[in-house]
Amino acid sequence: MDHLIQIPQVDRAWEPIPEPYVTLGHLAALGTDLRLGTLVSPVTFRQPGVLAKSLATLDVLTAGRAFAGIGAGWWEREHAAYGLPFPQPRERLDEVERAIETMRALWATGTKPYAGRRVSLPETTCYPRPIGRLPIILGGNGSRTLRIAARHADAVNLPSDEATLSAKLAELHTACAAAERDPATLAITVLDVSVTGEDREDVARRVERLRGRTSAAAYVRRHHAGTVDEQRRRRDRLADLGVGTIFLALPDLAGASDLDRLRPLLTP
Repeated sequence: MDHLIQIPQVDRAWEPIPEPYVTLGHLAALGTDLRLGTLVSPVTFRQPGVLAKSLATLDVLTAGRAFAGIGAGWWEREHAAYGLPFPQPRERLDEVERAIETMRALWATGTKPYAGRRVSLPETTCYPRPIGRLPIILGGNGSRTLRIAARHADAVNLPSDEATLSAKLAELHTACAAAERDPATLAITVLDVSVTGEDREDVARRVERLRGRTSAAAYVRRHHAGTVDEQRRRRDRLADLGVGTIFLALPDLAGASDLDRLRPLLTP
Protein backbone atom coordinates (compact mmCIF):
# COMPACT_ATOMS: atom_id res chain seq x y z
CA MET A 1 0.00 0.00 0.00
CA ASP A 2 0.96 3.62 -0.30
CA HIS A 3 -0.53 5.37 2.72
CA LEU A 4 0.81 7.93 5.17
CA ILE A 5 -1.23 6.63 8.14
CA GLN A 6 -2.20 3.01 8.69
CA ILE A 7 -5.73 2.59 7.35
CA PRO A 8 -8.49 1.47 9.73
CA GLN A 9 -9.31 -1.55 7.55
CA VAL A 10 -5.90 -2.99 8.46
CA ASP A 11 -4.82 -1.82 11.92
CA ARG A 12 -4.61 1.02 14.42
CA ALA A 13 -3.37 4.42 13.28
CA TRP A 14 -0.16 4.19 15.33
CA GLU A 15 0.91 0.88 13.78
CA PRO A 16 3.92 1.47 11.49
CA ILE A 17 3.34 1.70 7.75
CA PRO A 18 6.67 2.24 5.96
CA GLU A 19 7.09 4.70 3.10
CA PRO A 20 6.81 2.41 0.07
CA TYR A 21 9.47 3.64 -2.33
CA VAL A 22 12.22 3.52 0.30
CA THR A 23 10.99 0.03 1.18
CA LEU A 24 10.85 -1.08 -2.46
CA GLY A 25 14.43 0.10 -2.93
CA HIS A 26 15.43 -2.11 0.01
CA LEU A 27 13.55 -5.07 -1.44
CA ALA A 28 15.19 -4.51 -4.83
CA ALA A 29 18.59 -5.07 -3.19
CA LEU A 30 17.61 -8.47 -1.79
CA GLY A 31 17.99 -10.24 -5.13
CA THR A 32 14.55 -11.84 -5.33
CA ASP A 33 12.66 -12.41 -8.58
CA LEU A 34 9.59 -10.55 -7.28
CA ARG A 35 7.83 -7.88 -9.29
CA LEU A 36 7.82 -4.72 -7.17
CA GLY A 37 5.43 -1.78 -7.02
CA THR A 38 2.62 -0.22 -5.01
CA LEU A 39 -1.06 -1.05 -4.95
CA VAL A 40 -1.53 1.83 -5.37
CA SER A 41 0.07 5.29 -5.09
CA PRO A 42 -2.41 8.18 -4.92
CA VAL A 43 -1.60 10.81 -7.54
CA THR A 44 -2.20 13.39 -4.79
CA PHE A 45 0.99 12.30 -2.98
CA ARG A 46 3.67 12.86 -5.64
CA GLN A 47 4.10 14.92 -8.78
CA PRO A 48 3.89 12.53 -11.74
CA GLY A 49 7.31 13.49 -13.12
CA VAL A 50 9.01 12.67 -9.83
CA LEU A 51 7.02 9.43 -9.59
CA ALA A 52 8.13 8.55 -13.13
CA LYS A 53 11.74 9.03 -12.05
CA SER A 54 11.33 6.83 -8.96
CA LEU A 55 9.68 4.05 -10.92
CA ALA A 56 12.21 4.14 -13.75
CA THR A 57 14.99 3.83 -11.18
CA LEU A 58 13.21 0.93 -9.47
CA ASP A 59 12.79 -0.80 -12.83
CA VAL A 60 16.51 -0.58 -13.53
CA LEU A 61 17.42 -1.78 -10.03
CA THR A 62 15.16 -4.82 -10.47
CA ALA A 63 16.21 -5.63 -14.06
CA GLY A 64 12.77 -4.76 -15.40
CA ARG A 65 10.52 -6.08 -12.61
CA ALA A 66 8.86 -2.82 -11.50
CA PHE A 67 5.23 -1.88 -12.04
CA ALA A 68 3.48 1.44 -11.56
CA GLY A 69 0.38 1.20 -9.40
CA ILE A 70 -1.54 4.49 -9.26
CA GLY A 71 -4.98 5.68 -8.24
CA ALA A 72 -6.97 8.78 -7.40
CA GLY A 73 -6.65 8.46 -3.62
CA TRP A 74 -9.60 8.25 -1.24
CA TRP A 75 -8.67 9.01 2.38
CA GLU A 76 -9.02 12.67 3.26
CA ARG A 77 -7.66 12.29 6.79
CA GLU A 78 -4.09 11.44 5.75
CA HIS A 79 -3.99 14.33 3.29
CA ALA A 80 -5.07 16.79 5.98
CA ALA A 81 -2.61 15.35 8.49
CA TYR A 82 0.32 15.79 6.10
CA GLY A 83 -0.72 19.14 4.67
CA LEU A 84 -1.63 17.79 1.23
CA PRO A 85 -4.50 19.11 -0.90
CA PHE A 86 -7.40 16.71 -1.39
CA PRO A 87 -9.37 17.89 -4.44
CA GLN A 88 -12.82 16.70 -5.44
CA PRO A 89 -13.05 13.31 -7.23
CA ARG A 90 -13.30 14.84 -10.70
CA GLU A 91 -10.07 16.78 -10.20
CA ARG A 92 -8.27 13.76 -8.76
CA LEU A 93 -9.28 11.66 -11.77
CA ASP A 94 -8.07 14.44 -14.05
CA GLU A 95 -4.75 14.10 -12.23
CA VAL A 96 -4.75 10.34 -12.85
CA GLU A 97 -4.94 10.97 -16.59
CA ARG A 98 -2.26 13.65 -16.36
CA ALA A 99 0.01 11.33 -14.37
CA ILE A 100 -0.26 8.49 -16.89
CA GLU A 101 0.38 10.83 -19.79
CA THR A 102 3.39 12.40 -18.04
CA MET A 103 4.97 9.09 -17.10
CA ARG A 104 4.54 7.65 -20.58
CA ALA A 105 6.09 10.79 -22.09
CA LEU A 106 9.11 10.68 -19.79
CA TRP A 107 9.64 6.96 -20.30
CA ALA A 108 9.57 7.20 -24.09
CA THR A 109 12.77 7.23 -26.14
CA GLY A 110 14.60 10.47 -26.81
CA THR A 111 14.51 13.83 -25.06
CA LYS A 112 12.30 15.80 -27.43
CA PRO A 113 9.50 18.13 -26.25
CA TYR A 114 6.10 16.60 -25.62
CA ALA A 115 2.70 18.17 -26.21
CA GLY A 116 -0.30 16.06 -25.34
CA ARG A 117 -3.90 16.31 -24.21
CA ARG A 118 -3.24 17.26 -20.58
CA VAL A 119 0.55 17.72 -20.47
CA SER A 120 3.14 19.86 -22.25
CA LEU A 121 6.82 19.30 -21.45
CA PRO A 122 9.73 21.31 -22.91
CA GLU A 123 11.89 18.17 -22.84
CA THR A 124 11.62 14.52 -21.81
CA THR A 125 15.05 13.91 -20.33
CA CYS A 126 14.58 11.05 -17.87
CA TYR A 127 17.54 8.77 -17.26
CA PRO A 128 17.74 5.97 -16.43
CA ARG A 129 14.93 4.82 -18.69
CA PRO A 130 12.82 1.79 -17.76
CA ILE A 131 14.25 -1.40 -19.24
CA GLY A 132 11.08 -2.18 -21.18
CA ARG A 133 7.46 -1.10 -21.10
CA LEU A 134 6.81 -0.37 -17.44
CA PRO A 135 3.24 -1.54 -16.81
CA ILE A 136 0.73 0.86 -15.26
CA ILE A 137 -1.87 -0.71 -12.98
CA LEU A 138 -4.81 1.59 -12.27
CA GLY A 139 -6.58 0.95 -8.98
CA GLY A 140 -10.29 1.66 -8.58
CA ASN A 141 -13.60 0.57 -10.01
CA GLY A 142 -15.67 3.70 -10.51
CA SER A 143 -17.14 4.29 -13.95
CA ARG A 144 -14.67 7.00 -14.97
CA THR A 145 -11.74 5.02 -13.56
CA LEU A 146 -12.71 2.08 -15.76
CA ARG A 147 -12.93 4.37 -18.79
CA ILE A 148 -9.45 5.73 -18.03
CA ALA A 149 -8.14 2.18 -17.65
CA ALA A 150 -9.64 1.17 -20.98
CA ARG A 151 -7.91 4.07 -22.72
CA HIS A 152 -4.56 4.29 -20.96
CA ALA A 153 -3.65 1.52 -18.49
CA ASP A 154 -1.94 -1.83 -18.90
CA ALA A 155 -3.94 -3.38 -16.05
CA VAL A 156 -6.75 -2.50 -13.68
CA ASN A 157 -7.11 -3.65 -10.08
CA LEU A 158 -10.70 -4.63 -9.22
CA PRO A 159 -12.51 -6.04 -6.15
CA SER A 160 -11.97 -9.75 -5.54
CA ASP A 161 -15.61 -10.41 -4.57
CA GLU A 162 -16.87 -12.55 -7.44
CA ALA A 163 -20.26 -10.91 -7.88
CA THR A 164 -18.80 -7.39 -7.79
CA LEU A 165 -15.95 -8.44 -10.06
CA SER A 166 -18.34 -9.86 -12.66
CA ALA A 167 -20.35 -6.64 -12.74
CA LYS A 168 -17.24 -4.46 -13.00
CA LEU A 169 -15.81 -6.62 -15.78
CA ALA A 170 -18.98 -6.16 -17.80
CA GLU A 171 -18.68 -2.40 -17.33
CA LEU A 172 -15.01 -2.53 -18.24
CA HIS A 173 -15.74 -4.41 -21.47
CA THR A 174 -18.21 -1.70 -22.41
CA ALA A 175 -15.52 0.93 -21.73
CA CYS A 176 -13.04 -1.01 -23.86
CA ALA A 177 -15.53 -1.17 -26.72
CA ALA A 178 -16.02 2.60 -26.54
CA ALA A 179 -12.23 3.05 -26.59
CA GLU A 180 -11.94 0.59 -29.51
CA ARG A 181 -9.66 -1.61 -27.43
CA ASP A 182 -9.59 -5.39 -27.21
CA PRO A 183 -10.34 -6.11 -23.51
CA ALA A 184 -7.93 -9.06 -23.68
CA THR A 185 -5.09 -6.51 -23.85
CA LEU A 186 -6.03 -5.05 -20.45
CA ALA A 187 -4.82 -7.27 -17.62
CA ILE A 188 -7.11 -7.85 -14.63
CA THR A 189 -5.68 -7.94 -11.12
CA VAL A 190 -7.37 -8.17 -7.71
CA LEU A 191 -6.33 -7.53 -4.13
CA ASP A 192 -7.36 -10.48 -2.00
CA VAL A 193 -7.25 -9.89 1.77
CA SER A 194 -8.19 -13.40 2.77
CA VAL A 195 -7.90 -15.69 5.79
CA THR A 196 -6.70 -19.21 5.06
CA GLY A 197 -6.55 -22.15 7.45
CA GLU A 198 -5.34 -25.71 7.16
CA ASP A 199 -8.80 -27.07 8.04
CA ARG A 200 -12.18 -25.73 9.19
CA GLU A 201 -11.15 -25.67 12.85
CA ASP A 202 -8.01 -23.72 12.02
CA VAL A 203 -10.05 -21.24 9.95
CA ALA A 204 -12.46 -20.73 12.87
CA ARG A 205 -9.60 -20.11 15.31
CA ARG A 206 -8.00 -17.55 13.03
CA VAL A 207 -11.27 -15.71 12.43
CA GLU A 208 -11.99 -15.56 16.15
CA ARG A 209 -8.53 -14.12 16.84
CA LEU A 210 -8.79 -11.49 14.10
CA ARG A 211 -12.40 -10.36 13.99
CA GLY A 212 -12.38 -7.89 16.89
CA ARG A 213 -15.89 -6.45 17.30
CA THR A 214 -17.01 -7.67 13.87
CA SER A 215 -19.31 -10.69 13.93
CA ALA A 216 -17.67 -13.95 12.89
CA ALA A 217 -20.09 -14.37 9.96
CA ALA A 218 -19.42 -10.87 8.65
CA TYR A 219 -15.66 -11.30 9.01
CA VAL A 220 -15.75 -14.61 7.13
CA ARG A 221 -17.64 -12.98 4.25
CA ARG A 222 -15.41 -9.92 4.12
CA HIS A 223 -12.18 -11.93 4.14
CA HIS A 224 -13.35 -14.97 2.17
CA ALA A 225 -12.16 -17.16 5.04
CA GLY A 226 -11.64 -20.80 4.10
CA THR A 227 -9.30 -23.74 3.91
CA VAL A 228 -6.41 -24.00 1.48
CA ASP A 229 -8.52 -26.22 -0.79
CA GLU A 230 -11.43 -23.77 -0.69
CA GLN A 231 -9.11 -20.89 -1.49
CA ARG A 232 -7.60 -22.78 -4.43
CA ARG A 233 -11.07 -23.40 -5.86
CA ARG A 234 -11.92 -19.73 -5.38
CA ARG A 235 -8.76 -18.68 -7.17
CA ASP A 236 -9.64 -20.99 -10.04
CA ARG A 237 -13.01 -19.22 -10.33
CA LEU A 238 -11.27 -15.84 -10.33
CA ALA A 239 -8.99 -17.05 -13.10
CA ASP A 240 -12.02 -18.22 -15.07
CA LEU A 241 -13.41 -14.67 -14.82
CA GLY A 242 -10.21 -13.34 -16.36
CA VAL A 243 -8.05 -12.47 -13.35
CA GLY A 244 -4.37 -12.84 -14.24
CA THR A 245 -2.75 -11.66 -11.00
CA ILE A 246 -3.86 -11.91 -7.37
CA PHE A 247 -2.17 -9.60 -4.90
CA LEU A 248 -2.46 -11.56 -1.68
CA ALA A 249 -2.57 -9.76 1.66
CA LEU A 250 -2.58 -11.82 4.86
CA PRO A 251 -4.35 -10.37 7.92
CA ASP A 252 -2.60 -12.99 10.07
CA LEU A 253 0.92 -12.89 8.64
CA ALA A 254 3.25 -13.39 11.58
CA GLY A 255 6.13 -15.50 10.27
CA ALA A 256 7.48 -17.91 7.69
CA SER A 257 5.11 -20.68 8.77
CA ASP A 258 2.18 -18.59 7.53
CA LEU A 259 3.72 -18.58 4.07
CA ASP A 260 4.46 -22.30 4.27
CA ARG A 261 0.79 -22.90 4.98
CA LEU A 262 -0.08 -21.14 1.73
CA ARG A 263 2.49 -22.92 -0.42
CA PRO A 264 -0.16 -24.93 -2.30
CA LEU A 265 -1.74 -21.64 -3.41
CA LEU A 266 1.57 -20.31 -4.68
CA THR A 267 2.29 -23.32 -6.87
CA PRO A 268 1.25 -22.86 -10.52
